Amino acid sequence: MPKNLLAGGGLCHVHCLMNDATINGTADDPSPEAPLPPGLYIVATPIGNLGDLSPRAASILSRAETIAVEDSRVTAKLLNRLGVKRRMTPYHDHSGDHVRPALIARMATEAVALVSDAGTPLISDPGYKLVRDARDAGIAVTTIPGPCAAVAALTLAGLPTDRFFFLGFLPSKEKARADAIAEVASVRATLILYESGPRLAATLSALERGLGDREAAVVREISKTFEESVTAPLSALAARYLENGGPKGEIVIVVGPPGEAPAATDADADILLRDALNRLSVGQAASEVAKATGLNRRELYSRAIAIRGES
Repeated sequence: MPKNLLAGGGLCHVHCLMNDATINGTADDPSPEAPLPPGLYIVATPIGNLGDLSPRAASILSRAETIAVEDSRVTAKLLNRLGVKRRMTPYHDHSGDHVRPALIARMATEAVALVSDAGTPLISDPGYKLVRDARDAGIAVTTIPGPCAAVAALTLAGLPTDRFFFLGFLPSKEKARADAIAEVASVRATLILYESGPRLAATLSALERGLGDREAAVVREISKTFEESVTAPLSALAARYLENGGPKGEIVIVVGPPGEAPAATDADADILLRDALNRLSVGQAASEVAKATGLNRRELYSRAIAIRGES
């Protein structure tokens, strides 16, 4: 599976006991005005509506001494809305390796917040390396959860949510994209991926070729004025955006899991048994076909004997 493949699901079944400290703040951070202890603070920011910034996230950003940002121009707008100014350090794919050691050094004596342009950091960005190195250095790491486009799109799509995989962005080259899709074609889970408007129709067509014509959703502009969730089979979605062009805005594609495979017939079993008997004993052939098809081994054994007797 791709390196950036993230499994999801199941955690929502964990029951949490909350007291006043965990509802209104944290036991370690009782006052929103108190100085922050040194360490790394992973802060989720809005993906559209600025009202989605939590009071705790606003408090952390107001008190952090340094903020590691994807784009300082984007984060500056958010900080302006909060009425605060903070030192910002670019941290992204191109600067991460160079900047990371200095950020780790700062965390030993000051609070450093990590943000992306929108949503939860580390989702389809290099932030995990900063967290890994901070933990290796004995730095405290705290998360301030909030918006995430992948999860928000999943809630809008109306597709199964009990198991899901996040693929990030697929490769742009056709062969590499097809290979990445083939790796997850048999995964029995809903798939979530990000895409840009100009590539949307081509990606939807590639998904149909690699996965079959599954139910899917194209979700965009989440929490903004023109939020939209279009649901249809992949073929219909591909045709829609091929004809109309790719939409503007941030786009999430959600693809439903594969359907149940049709049950093997007696004719299917005979074909598999004949092939297996060219390589294996009767018992081994029956076992192999039973495992592959789910059919009864004893019945397959009898059928294998009959087929062997025909030759």
